[in-house]
Amino acid sequence: MNKRILDKDVQQFIKENREKSPSAIALKKSPFLDVSSSELATQIDGWQRSVRKLPTWAFSSPIYYPDKINLEQCSSEHTALVKQTLIKKGARVVDITGGFGVDSCYMAQEAEVVIHCELNAKLSEIVRQNAIELGVSNLICIATDGVAYIHQQKDDALDYIYIDPSRRVNHAKVFLLEDCEPNIVELQDGFLKKSHTIISKLSPLLDLTAAIQKLRHIKRIYVISVDGDCKELLFVQERDYQGDAVVSTIRIFQDQLQSHTFTIQEEKVTLTRASDPLTYLYDPDVSITKAGAFKTIAKRFDLYKLHQHTHLYTANDIKDHFPGRIFQIQQVYTLSNFKKENKISQANVATKNFPVKVEDIRKKFKIKDGGKDFLYFTTDMTGNHIVIHGYRVR
Repeated sequence: MNKRILDKDVQQFIKENREKSPSAIALKKSPFLDVSSSELATQIDGWQRSVRKLPTWAFSSPIYYPDKINLEQCSSEHTALVKQTLIKKGARVVDITGGFGVDSCYMAQEAEVVIHCELNAKLSEIVRQNAIELGVSNLICIATDGVAYIHQQKDDALDYIYIDPSRRVNHAKVFLLEDCEPNIVELQDGFLKKSHTIISKLSPLLDLTAAIQKLRHIKRIYVISVDGDCKELLFVQERDYQGDAVVSTIRIFQDQLQSHTFTIQEEKVTLTRASDPLTYLYDPDVSITKAGAFKTIAKRFDLYKLHQHTHLYTANDIKDHFPGRIFQIQQVYTLSNFKKENKISQANVATKNFPVKVEDIRKKFKIKDGGKDFLYFTTDMTGNHIVIHGYRVR
């Protein structure tokens, strides 16, 4: 870590040039003897990434940005705020996979102390420096193996262990929970002796059902999306908990938060009603579909499903606070009628429970992407393929 980067003259240069291309900065000669052009480019690139992901940090000065990979892997400000709500006041927390420290810093605003464990000594030093600048005085950074640190603690020494397992092992992506590092499946029993609660941040690509089978004492599961993109799964395990897991979907969209809470058992036993398309079409957010809340969301908002396996819904009125997109239906075609009658040359095309891919539909019907029209190719309650044309109202 080059602390000269934090000096006023260097920070002023970064501020004046932060809208410029980092690669262009890297190719120019640095105006500073002890700060290279590549270091300046890294800071400018970091700021540009943080404007979208960590806006509060981006406009806090000065922040020292690490390598690009560390910024790509860290949580966003929105998702870190969700984790902050899970921490009780005055708790003792250990983040065993610290990284850039975003989650640690936000959890520290509730906890008595957060121990940030990070094997990369340079990154650990960066997090320590940033915590000072951000006024997070109860964050303790230790350049160590977090798993080893936990094993060294006495039983019941901690309130929370926070883990963000790496989905890259030996430079290759892994998709099974037990293949991630650290292996929380293998470690969970030992960790629950040291801490009452484990919070694990897992990949949105993870099979939810498989994770439920492999992790014990799951009390809560959070499925978090930001602006239509499923960002992460949070599993909260509590020692000795034996009840049904409660699942909360959290949709963060245009700085607003919508949630839907249900239990896995409730989803299994809930009955739904089917209908032909009515006045409005409802397309649930990705957090709902990832969580598998296909029936409970229909019950909560008094919606009809188009088909048992078509995760689209319909109603004659607008349901406020529905976590997803709402469309006013203009026309419903059978697939054969759409072939004959279609005059739409540009539209946003989507498929749900339909055998043909979007790109093939565009090619076949010569439909360009974009515009205000939406076309849903799907299956109705009687099993027929239909096309729903609508305009978005929410």
